[in-house]
Amino acid sequence: MDDDLPDLTTPTDLSGDLDDVGAYRPTVNTQADLERLWRVLMRPLGFAETSLWAMLLDADGRPLPVLTEITDLAHLPDPGETRSMAAFLGDLVDEHVPGGRVALLRTRPGRGRARPDDLAWAAALHTALAAAGVPADVVHLATDDQVLPLPLDALPVSA
Repeated sequence: MDDDLPDLTTPTDLSGDLDDVGAYRPTVNTQADLERLWRVLMRPLGFAETSLWAMLLDADGRPLPVLTEITDLAHLPDPGETRSMAAFLGDLVDEHVPGGRVALLRTRPGRGRARPDDLAWAAALHTALAAAGVPADVVHLATDDQVLPLPLDALPVSA
């Protein structure tokens, strides 16, 4: 991996504590925390198709123990599709984690840095979520060899 984050092997390598039933729940307070959590959740890296994963985080930064996978995505985002996704994710946040937020991860086969289609998806999702008033963290990308953030300043402005 080409970053300074330590290699993580288990969720307990993340900060957090036990919930009411004794299950470990990490806390996501920073982008680095989120990147570490995506690395743990997506191991082993290697993807047969492109997907979008959604994770809900409560107001304290604790993820719900469920991930939502969206498959059959177009190569490039469609504005109507991303608006629908944003509305759906907004409903999930309102219903399950009031005051919380959503974290998104795009996964795809292949190696290397973000491609133009990865950046287009991240920009379109950010735009749609912001327009819908849905609090969201930086979109991340996982490929066959790495997990990395797609920060706003790296995204195309036109999306």
